Amino acid sequence: MNNIGFGEAGSQHIPIWRILGWGSAAGLLLIPLVAMQFSREVQWDGADFIIATAIIGITGALAELNVLITSNLFSRAGGFFAILAGSLVFWSSLAIGMIGHEGNSVNLLFGLVLLIAIVGAWLSGLHRNILPLAMLSAGTVQCSIGFLAGIMGSDFRGGVFTVLLAKLWWIASLLFAFAAKHRGPSD
Repeated sequence: MNNIGFGEAGSQHIPIWRILGWGSAAGLLLIPLVAMQFSREVQWDGADFIIATAIIGITGALAELNVLITSNLFSRAGGFFAILAGSLVFWSSLAIGMIGHEGNSVNLLFGLVLLIAIVGAWLSGLHRNILPLAMLSAGTVQCSIGFLAGIMGSDFRGGVFTVLLAKLWWIASLLFAFAAKHRGPSD
């Protein structure tokens, strides 16, 4: 069954999850716009809105792709957790910096976390056990960065945030492992 098709009366049908997802994305973009009207602490310019729109749009497109290419519910849930983790790591590193401030060179290490996840997703077509291992590795590398550079280093709060965010990668890993173990012959 197509996600967008014609119903009985010839009207176009759009699934509720799609409306809620893209509506939430638009709502996220409205938050800083509204906050700027009431607080001087929120100061976004046009570039901030363009970058936020691109990040949220790419995240939404990846979520749509995840729904289209996965039929296994555990694999789909793992994809959502991995997309959320990657988006939050990217946005946090870019906007405020996960360790210290956005100019702290330690934040460049989070590019390695994203690279591990992206390469792992790309190589997962070769063997279904690669994806859980890649997400486990991404989470472990992120946790290590948070622990060594943050908690033991210069930014305890940023380190704790980084370690907690790593759990999203580990949840994705568990879901992908469960999906790989319980995959049927047609999956």
